[in-house]
Amino acid sequence: MLSRTDLRSAVPSPVALRTALPRAEVDVDAVLHRVRPIVEDVRTRGVAAALDYTEQFDGVRAESVRVPVGELTAALETLEPAVRAALEESIDRARKVHGDQRRRDVTTQVVPGGTVTERWVPVARVGLYAPGGLAVYPSSVVMNVVPAQAAGVESLVVCSPPQADFGGRPHPTILAAAALLGVDEVWAVGGAQAMALLAYGGTDTDAAALDPVDMITGPGNIYVTAAKRLLRGLIGIDSEAGPTEIAILADATADPVHVAADLISQAEHDPLAASVLVTDSVELADAVDVELAAQVKATRHSERVATALGGPQSGVVLVSTVEDGLLVVDAYAAEHLEIQTANARAVAARVRNAGAIFVGAYSPVSLGDYCAGSNHVLPTGGCARHSSGLSVQTFLRGIHVIDYSEDALREVAGHVVALAEAEDLPAHGQAVTARFQDLG
Repeated sequence: MLSRTDLRSAVPSPVALRTALPRAEVDVDAVLHRVRPIVEDVRTRGVAAALDYTEQFDGVRAESVRVPVGELTAALETLEPAVRAALEESIDRARKVHGDQRRRDVTTQVVPGGTVTERWVPVARVGLYAPGGLAVYPSSVVMNVVPAQAAGVESLVVCSPPQADFGGRPHPTILAAAALLGVDEVWAVGGAQAMALLAYGGTDTDAAALDPVDMITGPGNIYVTAAKRLLRGLIGIDSEAGPTEIAILADATADPVHVAADLISQAEHDPLAASVLVTDSVELADAVDVELAAQVKATRHSERVATALGGPQSGVVLVSTVEDGLLVVDAYAAEHLEIQTANARAVAARVRNAGAIFVGAYSPVSLGDYCAGSNHVLPTGGCARHSSGLSVQTFLRGIHVIDYSEDALREVAGHVVALAEAEDLPAHGQAVTARFQDLG
């Protein structure tokens, strides 16, 4: 079922590997011309435009953008007890992990009388997007809200597409998750129009203000990504998320049943989802193919899974050694990377590029999606080479506070003047010497 790329004779250079490996081809630029008019229309017409596009794309016209708080409470009260318990456990574990990420202010005494303090200040207002479409993602509400709250963000709005089956409101599980987390502002709008409305704000159908945000986080489809790209600068964004992906580095010790199940777990997200196995064992690759043939037929979303596994973004990469496999997975820089090898912990410690690393047979990606305590909003498309997943740090800004006394400034004044003259910016030096008559 999976295509194969044979690198056993030699592993190409990192640059060549980037093009040789399976990867989803997503061209955000190709849809910018379709998204730009939507963003501009929402900027001009506000809520009316957002509701028009919602009706066009989601097949339902919501009465208002903001969901009444009473509906959030009702959704939580009617939530299936097992789902509520699972969400509560997910929230507790995520809060435990993210609570330890909060940076502390640090003051450095550079010289007597001269200090620089780095203050960490949270973004004031954030829009957190929970996508709809092929699945419902209350877990994404948890993964976005928890680090924002841990960072100290004071104003949060969860945004999720309206559902025709639920009267133009987001899925009740989304509403319940928001209520569990103490978020009382939820907007029923999705897609590019949601990004624009979050960025520009507006006036709801009941004349209530919908305040704009300073930052938007959370994954979405290519149109959401394109809108985030257009709006970046006006607002901050976490990343430009592409289709989800899993890479598994495995050797002959891996269980093909586990490997196949994990590849399928990501493939069920989307027909464009990427599932890649990197292995030095042809026997394992063959056994995984056998398992896939059986397991795909038995899974609920078998057609979607088969499309993803059969696409150019998925496949098996054969290497001679686990050492070569490490070169491959570092070049691939997977959103999710599983290590299913002998001495998995030691192998995982040598990985440089991955959004998140799952170590051993009992740390599957689906654990991280829900209840590991880690965050599942992660860089895709190779961006793990330079970017991190969502965390408390995403919502914090470092501000340097410079506090020098008269004596401390006088002591360094000559150096400031010298560098200002070297850069042909004499007024910079004069701004210092003007404070001291004997240096003027």
